Amino acid sequence: MANFKGHALPGSFFLIVGLWWSVKYPLKYFHKKGKNCQLNRNYSRIEIIEAAVRTLFPVIGILAEQLVPDGPQFHLYSEDQWVKMMNWQHSTMYLFFAASGITDMLTYLVTYIPLGVDRLMMAVAAFAEGFLFYYHVHNRPPLDQHIHSLLLFAVFGGAISTFLEVILRDNIVLELFRTSLVILQGTWFWQIGFVLFPPFGTPEWDQKDHENIMFITMCYSWHYLVAVCIVAINYSLVYCLLTRLKRHRDGETIGIQQLKSCHTYHTALLNGSDEE
Repeated sequence: MANFKGHALPGSFFLIVGLWWSVKYPLKYFHKKGKNCQLNRNYSRIEIIEAAVRTLFPVIGILAEQLVPDGPQFHLYSEDQWVKMMNWQHSTMYLFFAASGITDMLTYLVTYIPLGVDRLMMAVAAFAEGFLFYYHVHNRPPLDQHIHSLLLFAVFGGAISTFLEVILRDNIVLELFRTSLVILQGTWFWQIGFVLFPPFGTPEWDQKDHENIMFITMCYSWHYLVAVCIVAINYSLVYCLLTRLKRHRDGETIGIQQLKSCHTYHTALLNGSDEE
């Protein structure tokens, strides 16, 4: 959808997934370091639920692109011409991410599927998004082309990072890097919406002004810095929370052991007095 809502919708999807990953991956990493078996048993369930949500989001996106009043209504070609090709390109991007979500579910539900296939399909989905976006903005005003082109750095960076995860499975650095790029995509989709389709009656941007292009480039750097800070803050919060819980749990364990030892000591005293 070539409007503000059409950019806010995928932006929200990417933000939700990115923020969840910024909590999930540190949790998984610290629990693995602590060799927590309980998490390992529940991890597959969490992954299946996440994959189902990541399948639902693109399906919602496809329906939104196709069934809006001025959408193609699932008609690709009519009356000797293509119907709303921009909506169809967006739908195709969503379709690849839906396939990625389905692959994730199958990886954890079907035992004979190789484990790295889920990451490979996720990388393919990101590559397809970047490939379609690259040919998406030709013959548009300079600012429109530039602001969409900046998105390609996050998209192809995420594709390469995810592909490396096929080989380097459960690498926390690659996982957090991918997370930061997903958050960046989310915030940048919202930024594109505000720049190209200003809501609330705000003035439109001059899409031929070079100063605007320079500012948008600088703004993109700020967006990524914010994404990295979000990942770092959530990583630190998870670490502090788990450390505090561990200390509390260890304190309870010590207290129980002390109570048991006291009980044993009193029992021994009573037995001794009975014998006397």
